Amino acid sequence: MNMPEASFLAWQKQFSTEDDCLKYLQQMKWPNGFICPDCGNNHSYEITSRHLYECTQCKKQTSVMSGTLFHGSKITLNQWFWAIYSLGSDKGSISALRLSKLIEVNWRTARLILKKLKTAMGHRDSLYQLSGTIELDDALVGGRQKGKRGRGAAGKKNVLIACESKDKKAGFIAMAVVDSICHFSVNEFVKKHLKQGQQVHSDALPALNIIGQTENYEARVTPGYLVDEWLPWVHIAIGNLKTFLLGTFHGVTGKYLQEYFDEFCYRFNRRFIEKQIPNRLLNLAIIHLPVKST
Repeated sequence: MNMPEASFLAWQKQFSTEDDCLKYLQQMKWPNGFICPDCGNNHSYEITSRHLYECTQCKKQTSVMSGTLFHGSKITLNQWFWAIYSLGSDKGSISALRLSKLIEVNWRTARLILKKLKTAMGHRDSLYQLSGTIELDDALVGGRQKGKRGRGAAGKKNVLIACESKDKKAGFIAMAVVDSICHFSVNEFVKKHLKQGQQVHSDALPALNIIGQTENYEARVTPGYLVDEWLPWVHIAIGNLKTFLLGTFHGVTGKYLQEYFDEFCYRFNRRFIEKQIPNRLLNLAIIHLPVKST
């Protein structure tokens, strides 16, 4: 479903005050009027001083922010909406430090906002599975350290990447951090992200052979100078990922790596409707269940 495109001036005009944000949230959450989350009753008393609604039947008090990504938040909706626009409108993403300055919160609060939004991005894309001809490969991501290079290098994380090949363009992608490239991790990745019976291309890494149990798997031993002929799109995706990580974040480390991958995939999969992303992300925040503040 198409969403409206969002420009800076249009967003500023639509959500200039806290009341604007509350009204929009209420309209999107309860398009046909208040619905009690406990008993389903559609009548309530409004407690305006606390922005709460009390059900006339079961007496439960609920906020329009309950059951959304904004649930329990201490910052204003106005700050939330501008955080969403800032994250969604810049294809290079935004760091927690920069966001904290833009919406005037501390770094920890900005970091938590981004965590919740990126978690929602990952959950949204997990609803889809790749199909058709799919290129699958692994990569190493992480900062340089002394010692061994390549597989087994210190400070590196293993990543599995799958990308739909649509002849002259790439389709959807999926990425996951794994402890190691082995039959178990590859099988779990394939079950989660690929439909069964698809045509899958890869290199001849032995750990990937298990793909053949559920997919039409073809592997080729590919020298470096031919890799762009056999696996062109997945390698472009890997290159774009590393540029994304180095450009805004100047490199990342293991603990939060999957969050960055979730954001990258969400953006990549919607690159042809880039200007819709802020409104899509706002809608996602409204329909998504709360994310724990950890």
